[in-house]
Amino acid sequence: MKYFVLIAHSPTGWHEMTADEQADAMRQHGDFHRAVGSGMLAGEALADPEAATTLRHKDGQPTLTDGPFAETAEIIGGFYLIDAPDLDTLTDWCRLLPKGYSLEIRPCIDVSVPA
Repeated sequence: MKYFVLIAHSPTGWHEMTADEQADAMRQHGDFHRAVGSGMLAGEALADPEAATTLRHKDGQPTLTDGPFAETAEIIGGFYLIDAPDLDTLTDWCRLLPKGYSLEIRPCIDVSVPA
């Protein structure tokens, strides 16, 4: 089954880490990648919220806004799309990721549009 793993963390977390702490976090991501193996379908780190563009519709018209949507205690720092045999296996793998993260794990659902 496919799962989407959303990675949230403190807005200043990465920038406040020492080089050794950042290297350790990257090692943990590497451990996660090795554990998941061919189940790794996609994964990306995201730029800080200040680089975001938000699209909303106002009175039926699209409006673009630069910057983050709202002030939050955590920011979305990245994601993984994983094919795992079950949720228990995936949560075991996710325990390899840095402990400072909040991970939201959601099963993907099929919303195929007929051709």
